[in-house]
Amino acid sequence: MNRWLKVRYVVAAVAVLALLVQASFFFSAGLVAPGWAVVVLVSVWLALVVLAVARFRRRPWWVLPLPLLAVAVWWGGISAGEAWLDWTA
Repeated sequence: MNRWLKVRYVVAAVAVLALLVQASFFFSAGLVAPGWAVVVLVSVWLALVVLAVARFRRRPWWVLPLPLLAVAVWWGGISAGEAWLDWTA
């Protein structure tokens, strides 16, 4: 295995670990959001994790933006709920 291929897998592994760290934010969204919204957020997070694992071997660079997408989904969902649906802690 050449050096460049190893770098790709290390970067993809860091991205998958970042997704796993973000699980605490998605599961603790229930402090602000109602149950149905937490189910939606956790489902989106699980879909991103499944996509990351599925793409890890064949397209490791595609895994890299998934943690950023997860942050955008979480932040956008919680912010939209606070602004439009009056979610408060």
